[in-house]
Amino acid sequence: MRRTSVCVVACLLLPGLAACASDSTTTTTVAADDLSGTLTVVAGASLTDAFGEIEHTFEAAHTGVDVELTFDGSAKLATAIIEGAPADLFASADEANLAKVVDEGLTSGSPSVFATNVLQIVVPEGNPLGIQGLEDLTNPDLKLSLCAPEVPCGKYAAQAFEADGLDVPPAGNQENVKGVLTQVQLGEADAGIVYLTDVLAADGVDGIDLAADRQVVAAYPASVLADASNPEAAAVFLAFLTGDEAQSILEDFGFGPP
Repeated sequence: MRRTSVCVVACLLLPGLAACASDSTTTTTVAADDLSGTLTVVAGASLTDAFGEIEHTFEAAHTGVDVELTFDGSAKLATAIIEGAPADLFASADEANLAKVVDEGLTSGSPSVFATNVLQIVVPEGNPLGIQGLEDLTNPDLKLSLCAPEVPCGKYAAQAFEADGLDVPPAGNQENVKGVLTQVQLGEADAGIVYLTDVLAADGVDGIDLAADRQVVAAYPASVLADASNPEAAAVFLAFLTGDEAQSILEDFGFGPP
C-alpha cells in the first residue's frame, strides 16, 4: 500500500511523464475474490483518515489488491484527472468537482454518494478568543483561514456566511481543508472553517458548531474513471464504500450517511 497525503504526486500533475503511464488496461470481468493489481484512488483531503482505515479493511478482504491513495483538494484533483492524470476512482468532497469530470466524459457509470459531512469553526484548544459563531469571524483583527473558493470547504464556508447575511471575510485561501486546520494548529490563524471530521481527528483544537440554519451539508460522491487501469477493483471498491463495513468506519470518523 502507498499513500500520498494532501498533495498531488508528480505523475498526477505531470501526466505526460512516461513513468506514470499505464502499460495496459484490463477489461475482463472478474469475481471480487479474484481481484488483483494496484487500485489507484484519488480523494478529497478530508477523507484522509477514514480512507486510511477503509484501505486496510478492503485490502484484508481482497488480498490481491494494493490500494494506493492520493489526497488533495477536490478541485485540484478534478483538474489533474481532466488533464490526464492516471487514476481508477475519484472520491470528491463535493458533487460539483466530480461533475466536472463527468462532463468531460471521464467517468464510467453513475457517481454514488457514499457519505455526508458538516462544517465547524475550528479554534485553538480552549477557544482563547471566545469565538461563538460566524459573525465573530468577521472581526478585522482576527486571523482567519479558509479554503480557496473553488475548493469544496471554501465553497461551503461561503454558503454558510451567505446564510448568515455576512460577506466572506478576507482570509488565506488554502488549497485544501488540511491546510486550514494546520494553520490553526500552528497558531498561524485564530480560527478557520473545516469539516466536523477534521476537528474530531485533530489534536490541539476545538470545534464550534454552526447554528442549524447556517449549516451546510456536504455530499461526498465517488465514481470509477473511464480510463481506469483496474476497473474491476475500482467498481468493487465503490460498492464497498456504500456497504455496512465502510459505512461503519465512516461513521466512526464523524461522517454522516449518504
